[in-house]
Amino acid sequence: MREVAESAQVALGTLYRYFPSKVHLLVATMQDQLEQLLATLHRRPPTQSDPAERVAETLMRAFRAMQREPHLADAMVRALTFADRSASSEVDTVLRLTTAIVLDAMGLTEEPTPRQLSAVRVIEHTWLLSLITWLAGRASLDQVRTDITTVSRLVEQPPSAV
Repeated sequence: MREVAESAQVALGTLYRYFPSKVHLLVATMQDQLEQLLATLHRRPPTQSDPAERVAETLMRAFRAMQREPHLADAMVRALTFADRSASSEVDTVLRLTTAIVLDAMGLTEEPTPRQLSAVRVIEHTWLLSLITWLAGRASLDQVRTDITTVSRLVEQPPSAV
């Protein structure tokens, strides 16, 4: 927190006023990065006609953004994973943004069904776990891409298949 305050040229107390802990700061940073990704996706949406391919491409773009700064990605993922109830509002915002990103990629023009929301949650969980295993050195980029491509097919499943 001290290094962030120095870098931002604000007093440490000022930083703590807005971010009560390092977890709050890191989850807020993840929120900011997801908001930037969502804006970028609106400017340059995936071009595939198939919803599953759009979801996979979108999540790989998010993954590549995390790859650029793996130490920050690791810290944000840890903060998100281990945040306590005091950061639940910030964590909920991150989860809503992630859901919005996947739903946008699906190209839904109406309210998602409960089955679609369930599929989105499974896709999000797989994306997060793929990121965690890659950060830990237990998954290659090819494995991540394969898992994301595979799970993205859930958006195409008929309601009775899930």
